[in-house]
Amino acid sequence: MSYPLNKGQDKTFLITYNESRGKQVVMATKAIVILLVGFTLASVPLTEAQQPGKFHRIGYLSSGSASSTSQNNEAFRQGLRELGYIEGENIFIEYRYGDHQRRKKGLVELAADLVRLQVDVIVAVDSASTRAARKATSTIPIVMRTFGDPVERGLISNVGRPGGNITGLYSITEELTRKHLQLLKEVDSRLTRVGVLWNPNFRASLRYFKQAEFAATSLDLQLQSLEVQVSEDLERAFRTAIRKDAQAIITLWTPLISLERKRIVALAIKSRLPAIYDDREFVDAGGLMSYGANLEDLYRRAATYVDKILRGAKPAELPAGPPTKFELIINLNTAKQIGLTIPSNVLARADKVIK
Repeated sequence: MSYPLNKGQDKTFLITYNESRGKQVVMATKAIVILLVGFTLASVPLTEAQQPGKFHRIGYLSSGSASSTSQNNEAFRQGLRELGYIEGENIFIEYRYGDHQRRKKGLVELAADLVRLQVDVIVAVDSASTRAARKATSTIPIVMRTFGDPVERGLISNVGRPGGNITGLYSITEELTRKHLQLLKEVDSRLTRVGVLWNPNFRASLRYFKQAEFAATSLDLQLQSLEVQVSEDLERAFRTAIRKDAQAIITLWTPLISLERKRIVALAIKSRLPAIYDDREFVDAGGLMSYGANLEDLYRRAATYVDKILRGAKPAELPAGPPTKFELIINLNTAKQIGLTIPSNVLARADKVIK
């Protein structure tokens, strides 16, 4: 027989009177309730563990176009995936492209758009984009992928401890100059005169040119200065190269030379001059050869900087990194166009041969 509980008794107990034995048996209803509650609470962490973590928004700024940089963009996304970041699940990437047409003013506007969206970090994949992002914000972390010395170019204060809100990766262009001249000499052992496309008003170019002069002396080569300060100088530079009997061309990186890569490649082919570049994108545009940093590796490594920043690291304290992998790319279609035969020992060392 069951009796109602008296006022003030624990309502989670049910008291039953056993008349035959004269005992009260307390049924452990409360224990059952506790077990049920415990089971419910135990299921909470499991449910929470299945929920996605914090959602991050990444800004991605490029002076190029989506199509021209698609291979490198995918390398960046692959690097993110390897670190556990999946688009649409725990990150969203806001892509902004200058399409090589908007110049610096347009890039600054695109960078400002990313700032308005309050992205967690901006990945600036070339020098022009890095400068644009720096103009747009001094607080949002920026991961750069730039050419030349970032300290000399005023992007960071120190390679080991960048300071400010910018860190990332850079290419050591001047250290590649000797290798470029060596490769041209290997391609044509009779080579004696090489034209150099450069801009003496570009701060880093003087150092690059001196490096080229030093390397040329040891290789018994004469350099011909072909100054290019504006786009209109390009055709005149190639006419000068032909008039002065240049036998090949190298380029010393400047923003203009990078921007005008397709035109430079076309003029080199038209002039039937072998040319070597420090960026694979020139070969992708039809250039003969490139030797420089492996761009896909740099883009994958950029993802590691993003990961560290999203985990709380400060860009000011993250050392900027040089390239660690280099690649030689040769375009045999272009070699055929200009009537050049690439020696087999050079082809054997190429990381990629375009046929």
